[in-house]
Amino acid sequence: MTSYNLASLLEETTAAHPERDAIVFGDTRLSYAQVNGAANQVANLLVERGIKPGDKVALSCPNLPYFTIVYYGILKAGGTVVPLNVLLKGREVAYHLGDSDAKAYFCFQGTPELAIGAEGYAGFGEAEGCEHFFMITADPTAASPIDGTETMAAAMGGQAPTFETVDTDEDDTAVILYTSGTTGQPKGAELRHRNMRDNARSGEELFGAGTTEKPDSYICVLPLFHSFGQTVIQNGAFAFGGTVVMLPRFEADAALKLMAKEEITFFAGVPTMYWGLLGALDDSGVDVKALAGNLRVSVAGGSALPVEVHKEFEKRFGVTILEGYGLSETSPVASFSKYGEDVRVGSIGTPIPGVEMKLLKPESWDEIGPDDEIGEIAIKGHNIMKGYYGRPDATADSIQDGWFRSGDLGRKDDDGWYYIVDRSKDMIIRGGYNVYPREIEEVLMTHPDVSLAAVIGVPHESHGEEIKAVVILEKNASVTEDELVAWGKEQMASYKYPRLVEFVGDLPMTATGKILKRELS
Repeated sequence: MTSYNLASLLEETTAAHPERDAIVFGDTRLSYAQVNGAANQVANLLVERGIKPGDKVALSCPNLPYFTIVYYGILKAGGTVVPLNVLLKGREVAYHLGDSDAKAYFCFQGTPELAIGAEGYAGFGEAEGCEHFFMITADPTAASPIDGTETMAAAMGGQAPTFETVDTDEDDTAVILYTSGTTGQPKGAELRHRNMRDNARSGEELFGAGTTEKPDSYICVLPLFHSFGQTVIQNGAFAFGGTVVMLPRFEADAALKLMAKEEITFFAGVPTMYWGLLGALDDSGVDVKALAGNLRVSVAGGSALPVEVHKEFEKRFGVTILEGYGLSETSPVASFSKYGEDVRVGSIGTPIPGVEMKLLKPESWDEIGPDDEIGEIAIKGHNIMKGYYGRPDATADSIQDGWFRSGDLGRKDDDGWYYIVDRSKDMIIRGGYNVYPREIEEVLMTHPDVSLAAVIGVPHESHGEEIKAVVILEKNASVTEDELVAWGKEQMASYKYPRLVEFVGDLPMTATGKILKRELS
């Protein structure tokens, strides 16, 4: 048994730099000592209520200091954190609480526009095995907005700010992250303490985290309930004594102003966030040179970064976006572009230290042959989950001999850099030809009037599927839908170009900013 608790990330930095800012939210600045003390109170509360090592505790909270305090408090008590998407409705909350066997549930009250607390409490009422409900209120002195529910602040009130962290094994489950469930019900990926630790600490080798004279300042616009924000921002910052500057929801103008005010050195986001920043830059009133002067690292993941966005960001900010790749099941980072090297636009880089990748044939575990270019990405290493909670069959289908099947199609260049071609389920088969939406999207975005594009397959009587592009135009664009079809015909092979084009004002997105293609038709 090797003893390790992920809460050490907070505790070790607290011991070394107790007064340093750990979290900034609006006018609130919390030191490492304050965050650690509050997390200790949460741990004492959980133990008092009968939570035992290995018990699951769910958490619904946007990017607020409460998320981090409760997260580490659960870990200190030896529990497993089950972060939930804040957009879930009551029925969905009940499913997640039941599926994870959660014993307790911390839930933020929400806002008039997003009733997290009401939906969470409704779900809690339907989850038989979940015994404790704590309402997180925006104002710690306020009563709960729902009668009969206990507030977290009141429950923590009498708890000591010291706690002897439970000795967990590094192979114990630290976090259960639910996958988005594009097919069937969402599944919970069990991530060990060591999976999460090693992934957070990989930042030192990947982009020099912890090696700079001044600690990095991270803007937190990625949702903390998702693996990308949780590992790369929260845990990554805490591993190296950085400061997490929180923004509850991504708004490009607000993000730019906060980046300027707090002298942000580290930005991580999904491609639509970079697209948003570029669109808001000219009207934001911020000094772009000062922003660019502070920004040391910019990281993209979650989905493929359009080439045009890559080029424009580098031109405006003077920083090369480092594209990485991973999934909830891989803690999440599996591959990363090399810091300080020339960018290979469109590449997700090479496997991170301690991780291997290869390309598999469809429907088998055999590696693709020398004549095949495209295969399904498989990953092996310290970042691979334990399995899907309570689903041995699904685990066996996705992991074999330590290799995890990603469901993503990719290719590899002669230097070992990987490129995502597309999600295997997003691939369009038109008249017997394989068409990869990402390739079409990249071409469309080179048109001067196109700001963003999502390509999907729609049913067709004779071709099986037809290619459709859903497009957001640039301001003052003049191109028509028919003209864009004609332009595409000139740019692409006859089986590839979109026969159908629809202009829209916005695209449906997940809470993490990924385009929801399944809602397009």
